[in-house]
Amino acid sequence: MTRLPRRAAGFSLLEVLLAITLLAILLAGAMSGIRAATRAMHAGEQNIERTNRLRVAQEFIRREISRSLPLAFGQEHGSGANFVFQGESDFVRFVAPMPGHLSRGGPYVQTLELARGRNGLQLVFTHNMLNGFDLDKLKPDDGTPVLLLDGIRRGRFEYRKFDDQNELEDWEDEWENPSMLPVMMRIDLEMTPESGLVWPTMEIPLILDTSGGVRLFQQRMPQPGTVPQPPSAGGATEKE
Repeated sequence: MTRLPRRAAGFSLLEVLLAITLLAILLAGAMSGIRAATRAMHAGEQNIERTNRLRVAQEFIRREISRSLPLAFGQEHGSGANFVFQGESDFVRFVAPMPGHLSRGGPYVQTLELARGRNGLQLVFTHNMLNGFDLDKLKPDDGTPVLLLDGIRRGRFEYRKFDDQNELEDWEDEWENPSMLPVMMRIDLEMTPESGLVWPTMEIPLILDTSGGVRLFQQRMPQPGTVPQPPSAGGATEKE
């Protein structure tokens, strides 16, 4: 009795095609998941970077404005009044020390400006050393412009001072007396939806008592040839 030869075991062409198709579907799903995870990771990193940039900008602005000094950086023609602080709704100029790692010594004339950019308004910072600064010869490209923040839809700067009864007045969007420092400054910005940021309104008190402007600052400085009295335990200077 003759035996029939066995057929070799294997897969048909249809089975191979089905396996390849299933494998391709699985790989496509895996790649889609990997791409989605990568996009989410990049979006998270960008959000963290934007948030950190916003935080650093706020900390820098608060530090510089709060340390404004009643030092003149120019004079008004005619009256000869000193320019100590210029403030408008979209522009402010003042004198303050720069952080040590950014400074070459001495106070700096600093400006903050809301300038038009590609993605809305931009918050731009510039600085010049007070020594040698000439307001009359200042050019638009003078200083070192630094972009602090962009993607701003609208914004304004406001200022506050004491009235004759030493009560705080309402906020104003223009500082009328450039020979004095304001008591407080407020920065209110509205960010664009594309920026993904929210700007908390900043109300910055100035460290110095500015109710008397430069005159009060000069009174606090020791006169030549005199020795300042140390404060007593109660916080007042001792008198003979």
